[in-house]
Amino acid sequence: MTPAVHRIRKAGVAFRIHEYRHDPSWSSYGMEAAAKLGVDAGRVFKTLLVRLDPFGFALAVIPVEAMLSMKSVAKAAGSKKAEMARPEDVQRITGYVLGGVSPIGQKTDLVTVIDASAENFASIFVSAGRRGLDLELSPEDLKALTSGTFAGLCQ
Repeated sequence: MTPAVHRIRKAGVAFRIHEYRHDPSWSSYGMEAAAKLGVDAGRVFKTLLVRLDPFGFALAVIPVEAMLSMKSVAKAAGSKKAEMARPEDVQRITGYVLGGVSPIGQKTDLVTVIDASAENFASIFVSAGRRGLDLELSPEDLKALTSGTFAGLCQ
């Protein structure tokens, strides 16, 4: 299993694992997950790595159908400026491959900000650490597992 699954099991919180066959022809990993799991795309969240100015990285966890506001994530992470991390930094920093980045079980602890829309649902879906594998858990448990915060992050 993935580091995310090991971490969530160790924490003892309620969760469900959902697996589906990943199809590389999809242009959006998150929209593929929503379609194949048969859930509203607003409940499926993607994990984005952002570079903070002047240094450091953070995670933004937002609905797969949404666009991240760099200004909002910078403010929520306590930085002056943010930009998307380079694709080659993603695996090095998180330990996960693009399309399979989980906010749980990161290689190093990162500031994690979860879009406030997550609080509208009893459970949300996030990557379990590889393409085709998602975790369903409560937004509050995700916040606790990541030492995260909720903030409005979308444009």
